[in-house]
Amino acid sequence: MPAAHLSPPLPQPRAVAAAPMGRLAFALVCATHLLSPSALHAQVLRCTDARTGAVTYTNDACPSGSSVREVEPRKTPEEIARERAQAAEALQRKQQQLQAESAAQAQEERQKALEERERKRAAQAAQPSAHDYAHSAACARSRRNLDVLASSLGSTYEDQARLEAAQRQMDLDCLGPEGYAEVEKARALRSEPSVPPVIVVPQRRPGYRPNHPEPSPTPPQKPGGAFQCDVFRCWDGKGNVYPVPR
Repeated sequence: MPAAHLSPPLPQPRAVAAAPMGRLAFALVCATHLLSPSALHAQVLRCTDARTGAVTYTNDACPSGSSVREVEPRKTPEEIARERAQAAEALQRKQQQLQAESAAQAQEERQKALEERERKRAAQAAQPSAHDYAHSAACARSRRNLDVLASSLGSTYEDQARLEAAQRQMDLDCLGPEGYAEVEKARALRSEPSVPPVIVVPQRRPGYRPNHPEPSPTPPQKPGGAFQCDVFRCWDGKGNVYPVPR
């Protein structure tokens, strides 16, 4: 491998929690790199230039005039095989752990969804269902009964009482208890008798005289035209009667 100049480390990105499948993919990439022949290289040397002090790393021979220090010794085939086996076991354990975590998370999500459905079902069951009184069988029966009575009964007091009772029964069956109570309240307000206003007439005191003079009676007029009279009255040709002139 050619020599690589030592450079300051680049800032690492902030670690972000990955999803189970993302962590599994990351572990596979790392394990693949560890198991590759290039990762299990034989030897790493640290080369320091005697004139400039520059430091390089290589798995080959250092340039002439550089001081050499072995960073990682050359591995034997047995060591390489052992490291590969350890990396494979670590990868398998990581895969099993991630699969278990993914299965546990999926089971938890299914349990939460099931609990949410049960909660909604219980809430719907607890709510009282609205009864449609207007389309009930009792309402239809009361309507028919009222129509029959209205077409067959007369105008007597007993007939009107039966008709009113049938009307009230239809209101109860078609409106329900609450609606029937409202109708009865309005009916009671309409049936209350109206009280006539009280007029107070002032009493006249003895010797009271009004400021304006009372009109004098109009004297009887003498009949005009041809008329006839007897001892008690006079009359004309049109049948009008007059008092006897004095």
